Amino acid sequence: MRIAIAGFQHESHSFAPLPTGWREFLQPGGFPGLQRPATMIETLRHTSVPCAGAIEVLEAVGAEIVPLVWCFANPAGPVTAEAFERIAALMVAELSDALAAGPLDGIFLELHGAMVAVGHDDAEGELLRRVRAVVGPALPITVSLDPHANMTRQMVALADALVPYRTYPHVDMKPAGAQATRLLLQRIQRGKPWARAFAEIDFLIPLTMQCTMVPPMAAVLEERARLEAEHGATELAFCFGFPYADFPGCGVAIAGYADTPAQAEAAVAGLKFWIEAHEPDFAGGVALAAEGVAEAIGIARGAAKPVVMADTQDNPGGGGHGDTTGLLAELIRQDAQGAVLGLINDAESAAACHAAGVGATLPLSLGGRSDGAPLAVTAVVEALTDGRFTATGPMSKGNPADLGPTALIRVSSGVRVIVVSRKMQALDQALFTHIGVEPAAQKIIALKSSVHFRAHFQPIAERVIVVAAPGPVVADPAVLPFTNLRPSLRLRPGANR
Repeated sequence: MRIAIAGFQHESHSFAPLPTGWREFLQPGGFPGLQRPATMIETLRHTSVPCAGAIEVLEAVGAEIVPLVWCFANPAGPVTAEAFERIAALMVAELSDALAAGPLDGIFLELHGAMVAVGHDDAEGELLRRVRAVVGPALPITVSLDPHANMTRQMVALADALVPYRTYPHVDMKPAGAQATRLLLQRIQRGKPWARAFAEIDFLIPLTMQCTMVPPMAAVLEERARLEAEHGATELAFCFGFPYADFPGCGVAIAGYADTPAQAEAAVAGLKFWIEAHEPDFAGGVALAAEGVAEAIGIARGAAKPVVMADTQDNPGGGGHGDTTGLLAELIRQDAQGAVLGLINDAESAAACHAAGVGATLPLSLGGRSDGAPLAVTAVVEALTDGRFTATGPMSKGNPADLGPTALIRVSSGVRVIVVSRKMQALDQALFTHIGVEPAAQKIIALKSSVHFRAHFQPIAERVIVVAAPGPVVADPAVLPFTNLRPSLRLRPGANR
């Protein structure tokens, strides 16, 4: 049995200030760079990505794995036409070569589901169209998705099964890849496609309300599992949507796969009904930075564990550049003692710190490269690294990180900052420990993240406070200047457009 595997992951924010080009896929923070067949399997084998799960399942059954191409770039603005075309062309060319070497029995694809490319709003749908054009309509294809996918009708039509992760924070990326691969083997054995059904939900769910560790999303996933079992569905794919993509397919969607159309349709209809009945539960807000910092300082005075703050609107995992300074300025203004912020993505300041050396004091115009609002600080350089480490947390364990020259600086009597040269969402404690900061020993930890941080930081937190400081990953997507959404879509749960 010969199975081809490939991956092309990006989450695209239509209104983020910086586009995503070819270079971003070559050197992404927190994940391996672009892989071709010669290196792909061994590079991905020990990571947390879905292809690692696919490799494990296929090797266990003795299948011949045919690697094509794999790449990831951190969320940002839409993928440039050049980058999309180059990567898609690489994948199709490798697929063509694989077919020339012999017949394939199936294909597993690791996609995100929320990629927007210049010229292709439904980029995954377009990629699947190109793959289908090469292999034809009959070859089985299954796909793993990030649950932040804007799952479209085209994606459902072109793949035999779509398998989103079940968790946010995404601690089951590898298991989702394994499950999608097991379904691929089932599809090959059954010899015909499953019946499928599809439905969209007509309201956006804010990113901060999508965490599966807490209500309401935890209850949705329980209901999803119940309905899947009740109706005998092979897969009930539930995607939360990525509410920053300006195209008609943006939003929450459900796909069902089963032996009969009636089973698939019943499972999808049941979950759609449940979600719509609980629509008000998905509305929620966050604290303003000034209020959040004041609350954190008050709690930290008597706490035995750190207060963890999430700077949600500059989340590098949602399209932020990881360099806004609103929360940092507020920590300094309120004299937050024992606070450390991770991270500020500013290669120029990191380079200046490395040139100055440990112990040096120097003025910096810190951050603000994406929004034109840097913060003037006097920095004391406390530690320097090359920014290379291996992630240790439940979401990214085993993933290699290379953030470039990195510095730990003190910018006031109580506030320290980790400055890096490439962006990465602050979702892993190794970002701190690799430069000598033990997270559990801090009074306040401020993180550039919305939800993913919870997997590794919530267990050590006295309290978690999500705050809104200026940044592109707005907590309320309704404030964005959308022009291309479908007319029926409500931008807030329970609200009209």
